[in-house]
Amino acid sequence: MKSILQKTLLSLSLTTLLFTSSYAIADDYLIDKEGTHASIQFKISHLGYSWLLGRFNDFDGRFSYDEKNPDKAKIEVNINTKSVDSNHAERDKHLRGSDFLDVKQFPDAKFVSTHYKENTDGTATLTGNFTLHGITKEIVINVTKVGAGNDPWGGYRRGFEGKTRIALKDYGITKDLGPASTELELLLNIEGIKQ
Repeated sequence: MKSILQKTLLSLSLTTLLFTSSYAIADDYLIDKEGTHASIQFKISHLGYSWLLGRFNDFDGRFSYDEKNPDKAKIEVNINTKSVDSNHAERDKHLRGSDFLDVKQFPDAKFVSTHYKENTDGTATLTGNFTLHGITKEIVINVTKVGAGNDPWGGYRRGFEGKTRIALKDYGITKDLGPASTELELLLNIEGIKQ
């Protein structure tokens, strides 16, 4: 009788463990850069008179997300700094040079999350380490969930929008563009395909 009871308890424990574990595993997503359904853009004031808009055309990354445990979400994004594109060839050449991105010495930028806190209204705060121009600093990104669901090709997708501001001097970019142009806004639109 004792042996049967022990086997039953063991079986129930294993079943419970397997059941709860299935909910503890986050889904992994690959950022859809091939379909250009994701973008990394920037916006900076030009002398305080207008806005300069640009983007990075080449980047990749992945993230994990569990709807039942969103605070465990993680993301990593890698950016090819040479792919900077402000829709002006001569300006892009200058942006790639030593005054700004210095892409020969620093060909990559990277963001690795360290903490994600989701609010009840679909917004969240994403904290992580951003490396640019060879310098790593902690930044906070304000996130909004865009949506999730099946796509027409049999896959499952999830998307987020993020915004943050960074000071150029924090990353060793000291070119004087005037007091209105010391910070830039990063705009991230991330759509991932469930793996």
